[in-house]
Amino acid sequence: MTDPDQATSLPVEIPAYSRQDFTSDQTVRWCPGCGDYSILAQVQKIMPAVCEEAGVPKENVVFLSGIGCSSRFPYYMNTYGFHSIHGRAPTFATGVKVANPELMVWVVTGDGDGLSIGGNHLVHCLRRNLDMKILLFNNRIYGLTKGQYSPTSELGKRTKSSPMGTTEQPINPLSISIAAEATFVARSIDTDSKNLQDILMRAARHKGSAFVEIFQNCNVFNDKTFSSFTERAVRDEKTITLKHGEPLIFGKDQDKCIVLDQDSDELKPKVAQVADVKKEDILVHNESAENPAQAYLFSQLGEPDFPVPLGVFRSVTRPTYEDLVDEQIASAIEKNGKGNINALLEAGDTWSVKD
Repeated sequence: MTDPDQATSLPVEIPAYSRQDFTSDQTVRWCPGCGDYSILAQVQKIMPAVCEEAGVPKENVVFLSGIGCSSRFPYYMNTYGFHSIHGRAPTFATGVKVANPELMVWVVTGDGDGLSIGGNHLVHCLRRNLDMKILLFNNRIYGLTKGQYSPTSELGKRTKSSPMGTTEQPINPLSISIAAEATFVARSIDTDSKNLQDILMRAARHKGSAFVEIFQNCNVFNDKTFSSFTERAVRDEKTITLKHGEPLIFGKDQDKCIVLDQDSDELKPKVAQVADVKKEDILVHNESAENPAQAYLFSQLGEPDFPVPLGVFRSVTRPTYEDLVDEQIASAIEKNGKGNINALLEAGDTWSVKD
């Protein structure tokens, strides 16, 4: 057997992959018309370019999921994968990445799986800044269990488990991820294939915790929940795409903008007409700001008073968890030499049990 300490890493030649190389032979078992189909297609399309850019062979790609409609995703990717348990995909992914840092790890979860039973696991995975990509499909409903309200369902939403309307304030996935200090935070929509591909590529390139919320329509249990701002007739007026270094201007005629309300005694944005304000008063997006305050402020924008922001909210560089762990291990070995498991087990108080 080769001593791993003596092994030499050789450059890996990455084949010219196609989308078909990442498409499994499994029958896709989502409801006809489900937004998950679109997300799956975009992920399969970008993976050849992702592997080529990163120099990662297909056998070093892993998709992990928890429980829910979205969590069938690993079955449909022709890569290694793990369909784990409810809410715990980030935990399994942490073990996979720390033990095998050469792997490219993707986590697929949903608003119920990732933000309810899995909320604590997601937050700690993000704050540790593990180098993995987390895709959260948000359809504002529990689809797999047939239509109960989820952590992102709107206040007052009538469902099978809230027949008189929910009495809970919904979670904002972006605000949670920014507060958890995720180093890459973005949002896209299942129906906008170009924007979704661009966001997925940027998430793949990011070294650190990349969190992407994807608005995904459940046409069976929560159909058209996003139609008020995604329909072709209204989307230019009801959405705004964040672009680094550019002012927050939107509208079909690019005549509206977002500024800070100077008449308010708090940090409060407002919509204004471009013609009515000074150019320097229009808020400019800075995704690389170390302080997450602006990204958090933008994550709070949305209906009914503001356009819904899409794009990259935050992208900063910090050391990853697994790199810091590797540095600690190397430092410990340099200082104390290689460990001895038997010596460790026999250290301190020991005793013998005799017949």
